[in-house]
Amino acid sequence: MGGAARCYTASPEETLSGPLRPVIAEQGALTRGLVAIGCVEDAPPPLGGLSPELARLAGQVVESRGWTGKTERQLTVSASDGAVTVVLYGLGPSRELEHPRVKRWLDRVAGDCAAAEAPELLVVPPVHRVLGTPAGAATLLRQVALLGYAFDEYRKPSRPALRRVRVLPPVRGEGVYRGARKTAAAVARGITLARDLANTPGNRATPAWIAGRARALARRIGARAQVHGPRELARLRMAALLAVGRGSANTPRLVRLEIGTHGPAVALVGKGVTFDSGGISLKPGPAMDEMKYDKAGACAVLGAVQAVAELGLPVRLRAYLPLAENMPGGRAFRPGDVVTTRSGKTVEVLNTDAEGRLILADALTLAVEEGPEALVELSTLTGATVVALGHHGAALYSPDDGLARTLLRAAEDGGERLWRMPLWPEFREEIEGRHADLRNLGGKWGGANTAAAFLAEFMEGCESWAHLDVAGTAWHPGEPGPLFGATGFGVATIVNWLLATLDAG
Repeated sequence: MGGAARCYTASPEETLSGPLRPVIAEQGALTRGLVAIGCVEDAPPPLGGLSPELARLAGQVVESRGWTGKTERQLTVSASDGAVTVVLYGLGPSRELEHPRVKRWLDRVAGDCAAAEAPELLVVPPVHRVLGTPAGAATLLRQVALLGYAFDEYRKPSRPALRRVRVLPPVRGEGVYRGARKTAAAVARGITLARDLANTPGNRATPAWIAGRARALARRIGARAQVHGPRELARLRMAALLAVGRGSANTPRLVRLEIGTHGPAVALVGKGVTFDSGGISLKPGPAMDEMKYDKAGACAVLGAVQAVAELGLPVRLRAYLPLAENMPGGRAFRPGDVVTTRSGKTVEVLNTDAEGRLILADALTLAVEEGPEALVELSTLTGATVVALGHHGAALYSPDDGLARTLLRAAEDGGERLWRMPLWPEFREEIEGRHADLRNLGGKWGGANTAAAFLAEFMEGCESWAHLDVAGTAWHPGEPGPLFGATGFGVATIVNWLLATLDAG
């Protein structure tokens, strides 16, 4: 797979093994290349851990220019011999500093490194409560590790790789940062896997291909894998999944992975539409090329499974990936069709572009039948979520207040944003079928909510479940560049949630 940048190789006991491998720098260590210092507005720049020469150089410039660390401000100074360039980045008021702002800072650092072709990078985070905890340190290290990510599978490398990356922890914070390396490394690799899979185009990443990658992952981590093709899906009564995939020459699959023999039983379900044309209800042409990311929920689940296995978490984890390609054609399902799901409930199809909830209906039914103590589902389900939250956060739906609180905190600690949305009974009324039990589309407004109400119909028997609509956060749109493409959103939240759940138990 592509995406992991070539990087400086340091000793395994002191490095973060990820797409990049940041070394935990020692206080006062000499450095070369680019030094990126994050500064909050209401505190002095964190110069105490730098070498005396660098601290004196930066301090003189800060004093002479009245540097305050205001948001988006930047101050650059170079050593006389040109071996070191120090850049101070303004992060704004301390009270407003959160992981998303830290990530934007590091994205700027990545761009500056590429522009300067810096061979070495030292990242100096500000002294702040958000970055001083084990979870905060793990998130920062993970974000640094992902600075060099680029999906270069089908082209020449897009930017030069850093040879050496270091992170200088706050004074007296070295132990916290060293202790956070294992979690950071596992999550960084999980996110890289999720990004690589989601970025892979539909002509290669067919349902069978994704199933093959899932099998390969299972062999690597010692998980049990089952892959069900069309015949097995018919035997499993998964007519909704079969209907969505019927218009494509690439037939659907259902992947089930299982790992762990003790601990809580947890189910993860991820939507895997490998390409979504909209089917008969064809999508508009602009940006349809990006619809390869409609499998991002399934990809995030695979990334989370890999991270959980690498960390050796004591959990009985089961993952379910319904995989289909939604295409128009002579055999494609139509608006007006009625399909019978594995649960026995019938669904009237009003729009074939509301296909994700159909394939999830069958997968969720199977997952619930196997009796998980908790179930979390991730899907790029609705454009309505993007309208509501933009590309800044994902929608969280859950009837379980305790599960919702834990997921919200896990996302915050992992630098991802969730916003809890309602499951009011009125949304269920909107998906009442006219010629079937249900219909796959609600009214004009609140489409994310009616989609969640539809999924809730297939969670019966599981009291602790959550649906994460990641349509706005799983993909960074826009012009091609360092930030364009799949994000791997959800991997960090899932791993943090499981860590918190295990700690509480």
